Order: sequence, then structure tokens, then C-alpha cells
Amino acid sequence: MEEKITLCGDNCIECPRYNAHSEAELRAVAELWYRVGWRDKVLSNEEIACTGCSSHKVCTYGLVDCTREHGVEKCNQCKEFPCDKIEDMLERSREYQKKCKEMCSEKEYIALEKAFFDKESNLRK
Repeated sequence: MEEKITLCGDNCIECPRYNAHSEAELRAVAELWYRVGWRDKVLSNEEIACTGCSSHKVCTYGLVDCTREHGVEKCNQCKEFPCDKIEDMLERSREYQKKCKEMCSEKEYIALEKAFFDKESNLRK
């Protein structure tokens, strides 16, 4: 199976946001991100569209700057891995997972689970 794993262990190939291209798909993702609390409002289609993480984006976990400071491309290449930032990120992800399980339809949850809730094993690849 093809994968595109981010610094925090997300799998872009499975991400509804990464895969949303039509106006309706983008709008549905914006509404879902708002409903589960990942955004404080429903973003426009232009704002929610995603081409994947890269070093020019702001990382809510601070991992882009951290990998740059440690001279590695991925967290699992760092001599300090797993560090407090990774542990904090995994704890936040577990909390997000609980909320998504409560707030989402089964179909939505399955999509989010594939994309976002296998971070730890993805980081160790």
C-alpha cells in the first residue's frame, strides 16, 4: 500500500482533506474539521485544501522546527526519538481519537482512523 507519512505520523494518502478535490468534498472536510474541533470555524475551500505537509507549513506539534534544529528529515532519525514532543503529540492524538469516535459517523471515523490514529507505528517505519 502506498503511504505518504508526515513528521507526526499521519498518512496523507488516507486523509480525507488531502484527497478532497471537488468543491463538495472540500466543503465536507471543512465542516468535519470544524465539528471535531480541529478548526474554530468552517474554513473556505481554498483554506482547507491540502497538498501534504512540508517544511514551509506551520506544525501544530512543533516538529518541523525541531527536525530542522536536529538536522534530520524525520523524527525517527533523531537520537532523541521518542522525545517529549512526540509523547505529547501522541497523547493529543489519543484525545482527538476519542472525540472523533464520539462525533463522527462510522464512515467518517474509519477514514480519520486510517489517516491520523496510527501515528506511533507510522513514526517507527
